[in-house]
This record gives sequence, C-alpha cells and structure tokens, in this order.
Amino acid sequence: MSETTTNATARAGSPDARSYRAKGDSLWTRRRVTLAVIGLVLGLLTIFPIVWMVSGSFKAAAEVNSTDLIPAAPTLENFRYVFTEVPFLRYMFNSFFVSATITVVALWFHSMAAYALARLKFRGRETLFLLIFSTLLVSLPVILIPTFVVVRTLGMVDSYAGLIVPAIFNAFGIFLLRQFYVSLPAELEEAALVDGASYWRIYRSVILPLSRPIMAALAVFFFLANWNSFVWPLTITSDPDLRVVQLGIATFQQQYAADWNYVLAASTVAALPTLLIFFFFQKQIVESIKTAGFK
Repeated sequence: MSETTTNATARAGSPDARSYRAKGDSLWTRRRVTLAVIGLVLGLLTIFPIVWMVSGSFKAAAEVNSTDLIPAAPTLENFRYVFTEVPFLRYMFNSFFVSATITVVALWFHSMAAYALARLKFRGRETLFLLIFSTLLVSLPVILIPTFVVVRTLGMVDSYAGLIVPAIFNAFGIFLLRQFYVSLPAELEEAALVDGASYWRIYRSVILPLSRPIMAALAVFFFLANWNSFVWPLTITSDPDLRVVQLGIATFQQQYAADWNYVLAASTVAALPTLLIFFFFQKQIVESIKTAGFK
C-alpha cells in the first residue's frame, strides 16, 4: 500500500474524522426529520377541509355541527336530495360543456399563436409577445365591466357564447406553449422544410405530437379554472338554465343556510371531477413544468 493511501486511511479513521462524519450524519438526519414534519403538517392542513367536507356530506342534518369526522350513521339522503330536488345535474352539465369547450378551443388557438411567436420571423414579433405577456398583470376585476359591455353589445348576455368566448384567451397558455416550442430542436423543422413541408404541415405533423405533455397539463389547468369559475358566470348570466355548478352551490348556501349537509353534499359532487382529473393527470403536469422551461 502506498504512503498516500496509508495517510488517507489514517486521516479517515482519526477521531476528528469520525466526529465530523457523525456530526454531519446527525445534522442531515435532523434536517430530514424537520422537512418531513413540515411536509406532514402542510399535508394535513391541505387535506383536512376535504375530509371534513366529504364526511359532512354523509351526515344527517343533526350531525353536521359535530366535530366527529366519521358520521355515526352515514346516509346518502343528502346526495339523493341534491340530484332529485334541485337541477344539480343541469348545473354540472353547464360547467362541463363550458369548461370542455373553452379548453379545446383555447388549446387550438393558443398552440398556433405560440408556434408563430416562437418560430415564425416577422416584424414586431417580440413586441407582440411582450404585449400578450403583459396582460398577465391585469386581473379580472379590472376588465370585468369593459368585458361585460362588449359582450352585451354583441348580444351574448345569458348565452353559452357569453360564458365561453371571453374566457378563451389566456396569456399564460400562450406563454407556456411558446417557451416549450422555443426549447424544441430547430433541426426537426429544418428537416421537414427540406422535404417540402409547409409551416402548417410542420405544425400539424411535427409540433402537435411533441406538444402532448404540455398540452395535457394546460388542458387540466384550463378545465379546472373554468370549472371553478364564479365571478364571470355570475356577471353574465341570470337564466337558471345557464347556471354553472359554482353558482348552484352559492344558491344552495342561500336557500339552505341552516342545512349544511345539503351544501356539503353538493360541494363534494362538484369537487369530485376536479380531484379525479388532477389524480389522473398529475404526471403530465409535473412533466410539463420540467420540460417547458422558462427561456
């Protein structure tokens, strides 16, 4: 054994080295335990309202104010009332139709706009992208009244068009897709151009298939955002047949203020699609964040 190896072994086995390793292992263990405790507390704080809502939906009216998470005698009467005495299925259909339509149309137009901003060269491209990106700084209350005036002028009040058209544009979707397209290798499009493909063919046959992860994530974001929309449907509709699920729950709170079991049952039904969508598409959401980047 060489002298260098012997010295390194002696230093590694010295009391100071053992003390340093023990101290480092102890600090790393304490850090991991602290992070695990913090994560556990945050997880419990996040899941507790959901557990309380679901458990309350199975309780009778007399048990709703009870602090027990497990009802003494679970009942489905609350759900039966929600679906038979109230047109809650109509509310859910309206929310699903509006959310699905906005999601499909928005992804179609956003992907085309993002591809043009990422790959096509034209005068004012960067300025246009900056203007689109700057709209992220404008909140809904600021443009609520101007948007309502425009929709009323176009005759779209109390209609599906009034619920869908103003919600299609979303600067975040264009921004995220544009960043994803910028990260794609340019050689793919150059090879397609050499083969005689047009930009439309490149977009349809090359770009869209590569965009499935980011498109799936955006589809989840758009669908959930519109499923939970409340302010705009409240502003633009007064027809009960156009009432979305969130407005339906608000109506429940007004009509059944003393019967929280019905409100909790309706909230559980409304939350179920969002939980299922996030459960099945969480992998796509994480992958989109990892692959899109922010160049």
